[in-house]
Amino acid sequence: MSDAALDVVEFLLTTSVYSDDRTLDENDLPPSFRQVFWTGGSGGSDAGSDGDDDGSSRRRAGISRPLSATNATAREATGIERPWEAVSELMFTERDEFSGTITITQRDLAEEWFLERVDDERLLENPTLAKHFEDHETYDGEATHEEARERNRPIQADRAWIDGLLEEYFDEEEDEDMLDLVEVRAPEEVEITLDDLVLTDDQENELDKIAKAIEHRDYLSQIGLREIGKLLFVGPPGTGKTSTAQALARDMDLPFVEVKLSMITSQYLGETAKNVDKTFEVAKRLSPCILFIDEFDFVAKTRRSDEHAALKRAVNTLLKSIDNISLIEDDVLLIGATNHPDQLDDAAWRRFDEIINFPKPDYNMRADILQVITRQMKIEEFDPQLIAEATEGLTGSDLRMVLREAVLEALTEDRTTLTQEDLLNAVEEFEERDNLKNMDMIEGDHEALVAGGDIGKASDGGHSHGHDHDHDHDHDH
Repeated sequence: MSDAALDVVEFLLTTSVYSDDRTLDENDLPPSFRQVFWTGGSGGSDAGSDGDDDGSSRRRAGISRPLSATNATAREATGIERPWEAVSELMFTERDEFSGTITITQRDLAEEWFLERVDDERLLENPTLAKHFEDHETYDGEATHEEARERNRPIQADRAWIDGLLEEYFDEEEDEDMLDLVEVRAPEEVEITLDDLVLTDDQENELDKIAKAIEHRDYLSQIGLREIGKLLFVGPPGTGKTSTAQALARDMDLPFVEVKLSMITSQYLGETAKNVDKTFEVAKRLSPCILFIDEFDFVAKTRRSDEHAALKRAVNTLLKSIDNISLIEDDVLLIGATNHPDQLDDAAWRRFDEIINFPKPDYNMRADILQVITRQMKIEEFDPQLIAEATEGLTGSDLRMVLREAVLEALTEDRTTLTQEDLLNAVEEFEERDNLKNMDMIEGDHEALVAGGDIGKASDGGHSHGHDHDHDHDHDH
């Protein structure tokens, strides 16, 4: 029997067991299954809902029993294009042609069939079945419901759960502009993990501490240690501050709420102080989560400037909101980031209990970063140490730009295998672009800005010779 049949039978058994066992909740369903049955808080049909206390037609967010296993829901949950065809020959399955419902006619037989084909690792990916089979007389494995629950991504990390909560919270037209102030990502939408990053020992130690703090929040609350969980990432652009915060959210299955601090100045946001309050309320409602505030130096610059009084009030509101949010009490990990720590004042510094430095990578870190970036690339006689020597002063973001340039140049020659020379040429190209970007356009060398260095030819429409390729790439730190 094919893997497709096994996947569909698992889905059918899961929907059947979950529908019958009322002690199970959404966190017992695998994420791919629960996203099929999750209903948000939008208005409309109240099927499967008990209704709100005020008698409105809004659905309560959640998963309602019984779960309906149809060809459509099975396809969405398993990715199998024709679910019924995959299990139609099994003697314990049948399908209602009118509704498309697929059912198990003999569950004992289906359970025996399933257990003969799965191991403990497979069961640990499905808490519903792990609980069901834990004390099953025909199961002699060691998978437990508790371990399966710990492994399973929590419902709070699902995009469907986040969207349902935001839809419920932003139920007034005047609140819609708030979504321009924040960006909310589900962990599954973050592509980078901590294993994809090269961190310093200090960075790893601090992240380990905060991970332990999140894990033992109840204990910290019990002993009265509440001043913890507000981090400030400082360092030049491109050193991995945002990537590290996102990867931490991905690895810990936490929603990632990013505040676009400079957006506070946008005219269409209206009452900025109110919107700042709303931002922190969103984080508390999505908790546990990570609240990431970038461009934190904007706070200090605004407090020192002659900006409009309303903007200053918004910044003061921001600082007070930071004071009033807590990892221990609100389950919100606050991370601020700045490229300009020299511009922060004392009022900004004292809001954070930990400062994590993100310096430009040294030689060894650059070599390690190059190894990570090139994991999926074919490079002849690759020597990351040599490239690391040639890229002194470059950030991790810069190194990615270098590799991108090398790949694109090779593709122009219809090559997917790179050489060491490709990388060295890409380093040289990057440095040339960097020099152009930093050039003084008014008092600098004007001839260097003209192809071939001949202003006359350029100004009178003449052609430049001896310049084979014109590279015009943007450089984003």
